Amino acid sequence: MGETAEITTNGVGDAERGSAVVEFTFLSVLLMVPLVYFIITMGQLQGGSFAVVGAADQAAKVYVAQTDAAAGRAAAEQAVLLALADHGHAASHARVETSCAPAECLAAGTAVTVTVHLTVPLPFVPFSEALNLNAGQLSASATQLVGRFR
Repeated sequence: MGETAEITTNGVGDAERGSAVVEFTFLSVLLMVPLVYFIITMGQLQGGSFAVVGAADQAAKVYVAQTDAAAGRAAAEQAVLLALADHGHAASHARVETSCAPAECLAAGTAVTVTVHLTVPLPFVPFSEALNLNAGQLSASATQLVGRFR
């Protein structure tokens, strides 16, 4: 009566001990790495969209403040480069287009439209330019009217 019964597993499950931790770690890393990369890529695209909207707006404002069309284009391109650099995007990935309606760009009442196009590369891919791997193509336009009094 004083004997105690010991429950033994006869060695079953000893080899599996600790494998749940390993499986959980492996699966969590396997699932988290793509998720984190997706979040970083979406952040790059969102930052790029903020950059092109701000760049187009500032470029249009700077363009209409200049005295001639050549100075206006140069100032607009400089404003775009500065705005994109503020958001961490390279100038080589951007393209600027300007158009005026009617044709004379700095006449009073003319609508000057600046469109900025930006190619957002995939993050952490060093050879993305060689293989033409991009996260997306973004563009934004802004229009300003040339005032009568400058």
